[in-house]
Amino acid sequence: MKIYVGTDIVENQRIEKAIQKFGNKFLKRIYTQKEIDYCLSQKNSIGCFSARFAAKEACIKAYYQAFKEILHFNQIEILGKRGKPAEILLHLEKLPASPFKITVSLAHEIKFSTATVIIYL
Repeated sequence: MKIYVGTDIVENQRIEKAIQKFGNKFLKRIYTQKEIDYCLSQKNSIGCFSARFAAKEACIKAYYQAFKEILHFNQIEILGKRGKPAEILLHLEKLPASPFKITVSLAHEIKFSTATVIIYL
């Protein structure tokens, strides 16, 4: 088994400023509607958006290591489940030839959000 890891950290204020400046244009470019709805339902929506941004960046890094292909933000969906770990859903036109498993871990605090993605081949 091969393991590929991606990690990212985001300053929450950076995402907050992008949302304030670009509004729905930014949200729709980065997040799916399910992600937007989920984050807006959270008490700390900025931390939620930031953690998902970090997860998407981490996923791009891990996926490239594993498959030498670059994913785009809209191909990656971070599914939130209140009280349970988040999951990643990839929206790909063509799946890789090798079967794989992908996991994500998110964390957010007042100033920063972080994520780690692991792909098991």
